[in-house]
Amino acid sequence: MSAAGTDPHVIAVDVGTSAVRAAAVDTAGRVRAQRRIPRASGVGGDTFDAAALAEDVRAALAGVSGGTAPTALAVAAHIGTVAVDAGLRPVGPGGGWSDTRGVPQLAALGPAAVDRLLRAAGRPSPAGGALAFLLAPGTAELTGVRAVLSPKDFLVARLTGRLTSDTISAAYTLASDVRRRAWNRELLDAAGVDAALLPPQSEPAEVVGALTAEAAAATGLPAGLPVVSGGPDGSVGIGLLLGTAEDVVADVAGTTDVLGRLLPDPGALPDGAVLNPSVLPGRFVAGGATGLTGGAVAHWRTLVGAVDDDRLAAVPPGADGLTVLPGMTGTRFPDWRPDARGAVLGQHPGHGAAHLLRAAQEAAAFTARDALDRLDPTGALPVAFAGGSSRSAHATRLRAEAVGRRLLVSPQPDVTLLGAAALAFLGTGVATDPDTLRARLVGAARTVEPDAARAAAYTRLHARWRALRDAVDAAHAATGPAG
Repeated sequence: MSAAGTDPHVIAVDVGTSAVRAAAVDTAGRVRAQRRIPRASGVGGDTFDAAALAEDVRAALAGVSGGTAPTALAVAAHIGTVAVDAGLRPVGPGGGWSDTRGVPQLAALGPAAVDRLLRAAGRPSPAGGALAFLLAPGTAELTGVRAVLSPKDFLVARLTGRLTSDTISAAYTLASDVRRRAWNRELLDAAGVDAALLPPQSEPAEVVGALTAEAAAATGLPAGLPVVSGGPDGSVGIGLLLGTAEDVVADVAGTTDVLGRLLPDPGALPDGAVLNPSVLPGRFVAGGATGLTGGAVAHWRTLVGAVDDDRLAAVPPGADGLTVLPGMTGTRFPDWRPDARGAVLGQHPGHGAAHLLRAAQEAAAFTARDALDRLDPTGALPVAFAGGSSRSAHATRLRAEAVGRRLLVSPQPDVTLLGAAALAFLGTGVATDPDTLRARLVGAARTVEPDAARAAAYTRLHARWRALRDAVDAAHAATGPAG
């Protein structure tokens, strides 16, 4: 076994909505250095300051440079849209993961055209993306737009000077034929969109460029460092958790839960699921992001304050009749209700902060359960579980019981960051087997079995929660937004 510090290492970057993290990770799974930079640009789900993001990433990279030269660099980032000029400078604000600009204009293409584009894009609903952005009012008035990129593709372009889009980020534009891993030229022509605004596609683990001298000077990393294409944060984390396994469903629980299952056949897509290219060439993943789950819990924590896990665990299943609906910004997979809104139901004077947070955690788990049941109606497949919630023994136990499945809990919650490292290792040939690499980077999963009685209680509570959610959504749809 090689001594610590002598294994090859890569630089991995994870761009979340609240912070940018960079780390130097070696093939034994050791994190040699890491740096976290809070997002300085007032990030929301709708828009963000792309220029500020580029500076945040450079600051994070500068915090992990130095020492022996890394093998490669890879970035994973939240989905969205950034228009850039010929100098790779942002034109207008970047669109975040919940940006829906242009969706009405997509609908105006007509039902037949929208149906064709959704089938090709592997999407059940037009939830935004680069194609919608290009059709949105005001986009045509933007001057000097050279390309439209995902946030991750924008960062890769700023680091390498090259324009490219990985196949998964391309899928989120609605302009890609995901099964062919190529732009849907016929659709773009019919929509009157210039295909030249969309960059060439690449595989997530493909080396697409090298660090420019200017980026090297700003970060302290060596000029010429290979940069792989990378991918969306949830997809990258799921890729690491799944490896080549088709008998497990992955769940990365963060601001939203992002779930996925490798498909033996891309034609066998569960209802409501998104079809994405896998991080592995030629493979596909069914699943999607749910909408706010952990983000809703975090929102309530900021309002009611911190409550320790022992107090949360003492609250019985069902939170003494308190119910939270977390969909403050609409929901996505599996039911696609963009107009859904959150709610707190059933309050009485005996409820306190612990009840509210417990009910929010249960709501996050019920949301994930809906997605899991769509991906695996048998209920038999275990869940490879990672992300922020997996750090808490209480939250993990609650999740296993509320979804009624065995959890395979990752000992490393930061699978997006490690997934980016895996892409860098695979792209440069330092590693060739995804499953061996997962074992080295993540380690052996911890199994959490649900208690049968509590799982049965949660099955009944889940049905009640769904009925309340549907009633609130119907009432909101009937009355429209207040004001």
